[in-house]
Amino acid sequence: MEWLLDNGWILWLVLFLGLAAVETLTLDLFFLMLSVGALAALVATFVGAGLVLQIVVFAVVALLMILLVRPVAVRHLRKGPADQLNNIERLVGAAALALEPVTAHSGTVKIGGDTWTARSADGAALPAGTRLSVARIDGATAVVQPAAAPDSRPAPAGDA
Repeated sequence: MEWLLDNGWILWLVLFLGLAAVETLTLDLFFLMLSVGALAALVATFVGAGLVLQIVVFAVVALLMILLVRPVAVRHLRKGPADQLNNIERLVGAAALALEPVTAHSGTVKIGGDTWTARSADGAALPAGTRLSVARIDGATAVVQPAAAPDSRPAPAGDA
């Protein structure tokens, strides 16, 4: 135990590197915030803080990072040009075709060549063959709604 108190910096360094490594697998920015807390505790160790103060520094810095920095960082990472959207975000608003009746609980649709399980957004039954649009994606299920009818008004003269 005395060795651990004398060499506590090793514990914080291993925790810092371990949490940073876990972050590379999750890419959620949560473990990165904990890792920064461990880095702050490592610095506190070198400044001469006792073990209890090191733990408090870790907890406070990690909590502040999670509550204040992470939401801003996640918001900045999620916004971006349309060409940087992930596959799920690109599907929202896409055209779909009901392959079998879609209800509030079940159904199958074709979206861009792929077959998805589906359910209707408003709970209405949509018959097979209906043109739909994707309202959102819940896990592996597309939540769909009837596609907006194309504009049937004649084009103004001269716009041919």
